[in-house]
Amino acid sequence: MSTSSLLGVDITSATVKLLELTHQGGHFRIDSWSVQPLAEGAVIERRIRDMESVVRALGRAMEQAKPRTRRAAVAIPTSAAITKVLSLPRDMSDEDIENRIALESDKHIPFPFNEVAFDFHRLGVSARHDDQENVLLVACRRSDTQLLTDALEQVGLKPMAVDVESFAMERACRQLMLQLSSDDSNCCAVVDIGATMTAFHIVHDGRIVHSRDSVIGGRQLTDEIRQQYSLTFEEAGLAKKRGDLPDYEAKLLKPFRDGLVQQIMRLLRLYYTTAGAREIDRIVLGGGSSLLPGLREQLAFESRLEVVGANPFDGMPLNRSMDRVALTRDAPAMLTAYGLAMRVAL
Repeated sequence: MSTSSLLGVDITSATVKLLELTHQGGHFRIDSWSVQPLAEGAVIERRIRDMESVVRALGRAMEQAKPRTRRAAVAIPTSAAITKVLSLPRDMSDEDIENRIALESDKHIPFPFNEVAFDFHRLGVSARHDDQENVLLVACRRSDTQLLTDALEQVGLKPMAVDVESFAMERACRQLMLQLSSDDSNCCAVVDIGATMTAFHIVHDGRIVHSRDSVIGGRQLTDEIRQQYSLTFEEAGLAKKRGDLPDYEAKLLKPFRDGLVQQIMRLLRLYYTTAGAREIDRIVLGGGSSLLPGLREQLAFESRLEVVGANPFDGMPLNRSMDRVALTRDAPAMLTAYGLAMRVAL
């Protein structure tokens, strides 16, 4: 029985997250993980601005996790990717498709071909023309992939794949839906509350069918704590976790939580207005800031929906040396890293 392992590496504006999955006999096992903070400004809008800081954080993650494999997958931000479904003759080989895309790149990609990194995936026979095949084209600037692979290589990792963040998230969401309902046909809202952005996804039949981003995240609360109590950024982050500052609940936490719930409710209304004939069954909260005290209860009250925390690792076997309690605490923030590491089964 073959066994293979892969590291999912998620580099965000606030942290570097690393997750090692081993795939054997159709099942996953978690072998290591780490979450390490990033210096402020090292990554802006998911793009590396300070390579040295990112490499240091990756090095700390590697030192803590001590992964067995050096094979890694990473993701470019969804906003950096161009995706397009092409209709091509069914009898074309992979080489033919690659050559056709290169020849007609100016039709599909809005920058010079010598700056492009691209890949494609055969989706199957066209529903309209049985002699045609749908092919998913994914392209981005080569510089976007180069920065990520350079960072991995500087800590001794071997880049095996550069994915798109939304594809990794969809992979993780598909597993979440199966975990929550024994099939993936339900319609759920997955709300991923990061440091600077909140991503809102509607998942139906195991696919992300609707997405929106909102410029609100946990760093906003950290900044308010820093200003209100005259703390450093690091001290403010620790104080937010403890929640024991004087008048913190009334002065800062409740107003921030109210604003966050209002934004999520606005995203729900926008979905129903623009895309949503299908009723949502539940809301799944992910991201590091999803653990804010009272958030789940307040959102459940406002939305009148079941609200659950994202824990994709519930019931999954772990390496014996790992701390399940600590992993569960980090789990809501690990969705993208998990989706990347799941590529080991592809």
